[in-house]
Amino acid sequence: MLSQQSAPVVRATLPVVGAAIEDITDLFYRRLFEAHPELLRDLFNRGNQANGQQRQALAGSIAAFAGMLLREGEPGAPRPDAMLGRIAHKHASLGISSAQYKVVHHHLFGAIAETLGDAVTPEVAAAWDEVYWLMANTLIDAEARLYGQAGAAEGGVRHRMEITERRRETPDAVSLVLRRTDGRPTGPFRPGQYVSVQVELPDGARQIRQYSLSAAPGRDHWRITVKRVRGAAQPDGEVSSWLYEHGHPGAVLTVSAPFGDLVLPDGDGPLLLVSAGIGVTPVLSMLDHLAVTGSARPVTVVHADRCPADHAHREEQRNLVQALPDARLHLWYERVDDGTPDASTGLVDLAAVDLPAGVRVCLCGPLPFMRAVRGDLLRRGVPMDAIHYEVFGPDMWLGQS
Repeated sequence: MLSQQSAPVVRATLPVVGAAIEDITDLFYRRLFEAHPELLRDLFNRGNQANGQQRQALAGSIAAFAGMLLREGEPGAPRPDAMLGRIAHKHASLGISSAQYKVVHHHLFGAIAETLGDAVTPEVAAAWDEVYWLMANTLIDAEARLYGQAGAAEGGVRHRMEITERRRETPDAVSLVLRRTDGRPTGPFRPGQYVSVQVELPDGARQIRQYSLSAAPGRDHWRITVKRVRGAAQPDGEVSSWLYEHGHPGAVLTVSAPFGDLVLPDGDGPLLLVSAGIGVTPVLSMLDHLAVTGSARPVTVVHADRCPADHAHREEQRNLVQALPDARLHLWYERVDDGTPDASTGLVDLAAVDLPAGVRVCLCGPLPFMRAVRGDLLRRGVPMDAIHYEVFGPDMWLGQS
């Protein structure tokens, strides 16, 4: 909660800071990487830096968090828990340490002062300093809990894993089976979670990306599915391309413990699992777990893709749905063929899907798709807190829960 002296200052200056926040974050990242080039080389996603998505995500999260603090205590006011929870899981998968928040603070507040100039009075600086440390300390505490749950020291979540199997799922997607090189068990995870994979690229950079675990937990291996990003200017897609081209049995990768807060909801109530494109991967883990455990939960599965040939794990998903006693599959493709007579053409239309009372929703796919689906669900009366989502890449939803 903001202090009484800071709240009116933040309220008065939020429009000014909000209008300049992208300029602030642009300067922040430039100064941060000038002082610490190793962070861009080995920690931050160079593709997201190049296309500006990381700056927009940081700007959105800061502005959203400040706005939530100002509305704290109002009936129906949004809480920052979901937004900060997603950030904490991503940070833990990257091995972020508490000391790095001081580095960020130094360069961020230098960028604020330089961008806003005389508008940053000592009073304004103190108020926004409070906003930053409220957000940072919440994340530090959450990340400490995640490291503890993973049985790892702060930042020490990575281990070496060998690719033991590779399977081509679509022309641009492959699944990779991973086992630890030290012979230890892979460890548990919750269906829907992801791992960070670090690879060394030709220029020596050790870039990291997140990939959902696409099979059920409880086995002696993990499986990820990688879709190669093509047609975008480099460095976009550099890790997915490396894994697609070089990820063959015998290759050794550096992999984190599992993290992520889009997980199979507990209980036996009805589920709606909605995905598009490679967003099918966390859904596969959930379906596989439900099938392995003999679940009788009512499950509705919705998936959208460009065409059947681009639908990764298409037959596997269909078989998993058929293995469940009370499950239905709805498919939408932009283009259909004779082999998919049960699929619909065009965009997902949830008006054609029954939504039982008390349904819990897990949603994963491109952001425009998720925005549209969530809007449809809210209009049909599904409560906001019953809709859970995962963003592949920076969370560009600007802090919406």
